This record gives sequence, structure tokens and C-alpha cells, in this order.
Amino acid sequence: MINRRELADFLRRRRDQVRPEDVGLTAGPRRRTPGLRREEVAQLAGMSADYYIRLEQARGPQPSAQMLASLARSLRLTTDERDHLYVLAGHPPPTVQTGPGHVGPSLLHLLDQLTGTPVQVLNDLGDVLAQNALAEALFSGVCSVSEHGRNVAWRWFTQPSVRAAFPPEEHDYYSRLHVADLRAAVARRGKDAASDRLLHRLSEASEEFRELWELHEVAVRRHTRMRVLHEAVGPVDLDCQVLLAPEGDHRLVLYTPPPGGEATGHLALLQVIGTERFSATGS
Repeated sequence: MINRRELADFLRRRRDQVRPEDVGLTAGPRRRTPGLRREEVAQLAGMSADYYIRLEQARGPQPSAQMLASLARSLRLTTDERDHLYVLAGHPPPTVQTGPGHVGPSLLHLLDQLTGTPVQVLNDLGDVLAQNALAEALFSGVCSVSEHGRNVAWRWFTQPSVRAAFPPEEHDYYSRLHVADLRAAVARRGKDAASDRLLHRLSEASEEFRELWELHEVAVRRHTRMRVLHEAVGPVDLDCQVLLAPEGDHRLVLYTPPPGGEATGHLALLQVIGTERFSATGS
């Protein structure tokens, strides 16, 4: 929903911060405003002066996403300011694209340092982009970073063997969780090519997915308790904490043992088993 009052105030204050010379205009000797005139912003953004004036007076219609992009460029907004502009106008901010499968060096360094905690980096559609060795040992049968096996929702709804790693009584819960989180991501992206392609594939392949999608449930995954049934060490109870990364659509997911449980010992054992398995594979 558009917040006309806050939007008007934000536009006025940002307009005051832009000097004419910053956008290729001549200030002139008789300028009384500290920044740009309203008419100048309208001209730079390709809209009528009356339309822009009504926005600053908190009585204009909701601007389109294309109009907001023009205003952001005209007012020289930073990425954070641009996103704020979109939110005030009642639109989802543009998704920051970092390139398919690209993970920044800072996140990769963090994965290397957290050797005793399973950690993954996923994008908002559920593609596993990177994971440390302990996460690979824990989820080796559930997901991977390979091109065709890295989407969590795709594997959950199309490969029944994946569900064997989780208690049967929790399968319905995870199905709804995957769909609700994916719906939120699709809405934020505005149904771009990647999300359209994933939705089409899932809808074609899974009746369960189609039925859950029709429920229109939305829930961004932030924190959950989960149990992984690992074939070597047995059940592992974990707290799943999802942290948003600065890269925009990336999430850092940490799997930590609850206090007082047996998961700490299971992870320590899995770390040894995983190290031995990787060494044997590489020999």
C-alpha cells in the first residue's frame, strides 16, 4: 500500500539534496531552492510537472515501477534509498541480481571458517549456491550445488527419496513451508524469467505442488527446528537460522544444535566421518 505522506516527504528531501550541476543543469543566479526544482525533477524523470507536484503534495496516484525507476535515477538515489522509495510507493524493491550461481568472496570465506557448523548459501528461490563440508556431509542425499540438483523445492516435490531424510510426520509441514517461502520470493521478483521457469517445471511435475500453490500461503523462512535422519549418525535435531546476505537475494543458512541435546556430538562425529569420506574419495 502506498504511503503518500512519507513518499511526499522523502521526495522533497531527496530533491533538496541534488544540485543542478549534479544532473547536468545550470544553477543560474536567481535560484532560490537549495536543490532541484520540481519541474526539473519531472523533466529528468520524463513525467509531467503536475504529476510530480501532486506526488510531493501527497495527493497523487500510485506511481508505476517504471516511474519509480526514473525518479530514482533522476534523484541520484543510492540502492537503499531506491528500495525505500519503492516500499513507500507500495511496490516491492527490485531484486538485486548477483549473477546465476555467483557467491561473493566474503560469504565463501565465512563458509571456510565455520568448520564445526553446517552452513549453506541459497538464493531466494531455494537454489543451493554453496555449502561447507559439514553441510555437504549432512545433506548429501537431500541437495547439492550441482546445476540440476541444487533447488530444494524441485528435489522435494520430484524426488521422493529426498524425503527419507526427514520424519514422515513432518513431510506435509515441509511441503507447505517450501511453497509458502517460494511464493513470497516470486512476488518479490515480480515473476521474472527464473521464477517463471521454476514454477512451470514444478507445476508440470507435481500435483502436490499445484494444490499447495493454490492455497496462496506466504511465509518467509527465517527460523525453524528440524530433524535430519542421517544414515550414518542417526537423527540430528537442529535449529535452522536464516540470515539475509548483503548480496540481495542470497541467504546464509546456519544449522546449529539446540542447547542440551545430542546434536553437538552427532555433528562432531559427522565431521570426522565426512572428512574421512572426502579423503577416501580424493585418494
